[in-house]
Amino acid sequence: MKHVPVLLNAVMGTLGDVRGRTIIDATFGAGGYTRAFLDAGANVVAFDRDPNVAADAAAVGAQFGDRFTFIPRPFSVMSELDGKYDAVVFDLGISSMQIDVAARGFSFRGDGPLDMRMSGSGLSAAELIAQTPAPELARILRDYGDVKKAAPIAAAMKEKLPQTTFGLKELIFNPKDVAPVFQALRIAVNDEMGEIRRALAAVPDLLVPGGMCICVSFHSLEDRIVKNIFRQWTTAPGDPRLPQTAAAPFAALRTCTPTDAELVVNPRARSAHMRGVIKSY
Repeated sequence: MKHVPVLLNAVMGTLGDVRGRTIIDATFGAGGYTRAFLDAGANVVAFDRDPNVAADAAAVGAQFGDRFTFIPRPFSVMSELDGKYDAVVFDLGISSMQIDVAARGFSFRGDGPLDMRMSGSGLSAAELIAQTPAPELARILRDYGDVKKAAPIAAAMKEKLPQTTFGLKELIFNPKDVAPVFQALRIAVNDEMGEIRRALAAVPDLLVPGGMCICVSFHSLEDRIVKNIFRQWTTAPGDPRLPQTAAAPFAALRTCTPTDAELVVNPRARSAHMRGVIKSY
């Protein structure tokens, strides 16, 4: 399936006029957000740890020249950037390109090696299963997939040590648990929640006053992290029981979900949720 940027119109509408501004696209993917920002006159610094996006990034660079900088690393390293930026945009989760290639091992719909690595480095899902004790595997399934029968599924994985996506799928007793099990392993393999927390921790120091941070999330774990961190940023310092002497460092922007029209074009957007904040000072 062709990759379609989710909530792009909502993101662009929230950012407003971006001409001459510099935006960090934390999740380049197929370049949908980046191209929209560049077409609207912005400069873009984009991150992506997936080596398979290199060709798309090179094509964008060839078209837009020095207005575009690509950094082939996880977005959590944005803390190493110098300078200040006008916006940071996150399109979290997994991309269509990763799901649709069976050899990447992300999906249970096609058979392939049990890999799931976004960067191609580190432990694969098969290696994670082999090297992780059953109780810890069960915790991963519960925490990242809300899998009800996590313990027996983890025990089955340790016994069989699946090497393929179909091999793993066959070990899951309830068909309704297949997607959550795959999600949980993918999140653990890529440390997705840790990546989000580390990246968001860097954002306040990267933004100019009036700069925005916008996050599009796709499941409750991502959204909960974003929501809680944004709540901290938009809460004035000090004892809430006393008169406030200082303003909150950020103010909340609108939240939204896909329109019915967008879901017709892109059904995969159905769980998307956009949140944003703007830096006060």
